[in-house]
Amino acid sequence: MGVIVPLLLIIISGWVIWKASDGFESASAYIGRNLSNGVRGATINAIASSMPEFFLTLFFLFVLNDKDGFAGGMGTTAGSSLFNGMIIPACVIIAVHLSKMGRDIIVSRKLMIRDGIFLLIEILVLIFIVSKQELYWYHGMALMSLYLVYIVFLFFSGAIDKSHSNGETYEKLGKKDSFIKDAMQIDLYALVIGNKKFNTFNAWVLLSVSTIVMGASCMLLVHASEMLGQDKYTLPLLGEVQGLKMPILFVALIIAAAASSLPDTIISIKDAKKGNFNDAISCALGSNIFDIGFALGFPLFIYGVLRGSLDLGEKMVSVIVPILWVLFALTVLSFLIYVVGKRMSRTKAIMLIFSYLIFVAYAAAKSLSLI
Repeated sequence: MGVIVPLLLIIISGWVIWKASDGFESASAYIGRNLSNGVRGATINAIASSMPEFFLTLFFLFVLNDKDGFAGGMGTTAGSSLFNGMIIPACVIIAVHLSKMGRDIIVSRKLMIRDGIFLLIEILVLIFIVSKQELYWYHGMALMSLYLVYIVFLFFSGAIDKSHSNGETYEKLGKKDSFIKDAMQIDLYALVIGNKKFNTFNAWVLLSVSTIVMGASCMLLVHASEMLGQDKYTLPLLGEVQGLKMPILFVALIIAAAASSLPDTIISIKDAKKGNFNDAISCALGSNIFDIGFALGFPLFIYGVLRGSLDLGEKMVSVIVPILWVLFALTVLSFLIYVVGKRMSRTKAIMLIFSYLIFVAYAAAKSLSLI
């Protein structure tokens, strides 16, 4: 029961995050409807789908309130980065081929190089920061500044296209079910918008409600991850039970990261099925840039301002830095897989999935002190 209960809580929180993110994505897509193809995916869609990682990093840091909290947040962002960069593109490729769209998946090489360079720079800066061992508010500021540079670059490169119409309609759903059924299904679109027309006001309301629901489910995911990683903990009625006795870093790196990446996966697959391949891939890659630059940088900045420095200790640094170098190496590998050849083929999907499984095996072995 010590493993089953937190795993069930993680599954439940992951499902709620996914449903809340669906409403968040609908609202953010309306708000960013005038952004051009490839840029909307890297900004609006990426931020919408990365809110779980932001909340998880924030809660890990402030709930655990120590170096383990930072490790949990960093594990979430690093694990999510690899999941987004490998599993999501693979899922996009497989989904398109299974849907028999009859179209080759061709993504802008310029787009992949753009996002790849920014992401690799962020990872190198993060390695440098963590190597310092003691973290301050300005380290979080440095990470946020990198993300700001990325956003400014996108917009100065012609992101906004006022004459552009993405051809989507936002008056797509009427409220077909009862309030109770909509609530049980966590259909936030139906609960907030109903059969009304989508407009700027109710889009922002939907965005706010989705954020609150997502935040609450992320808090549950943090507590479930903490329980799962403990040696022993107490459950009501059951008393003391056994956990996995696994450092929170590795629970976040594999389990929390995968749960928080569900929205990215769903959004990217939806875009791909519409033929928006640039948005599908740039959403995943833009999410990684947001995760490291803002989802990790902002909580670290706030923590430093409110509570001073955070000392990771030599032992924690010796564990985190090698994982970040593996993240860097696998990110380079994934981008080589992307850019070699014109098409995103099923062979590439298999290569990406296999590479991610190697990472999971490495992380599991590292958590058990086997390597």
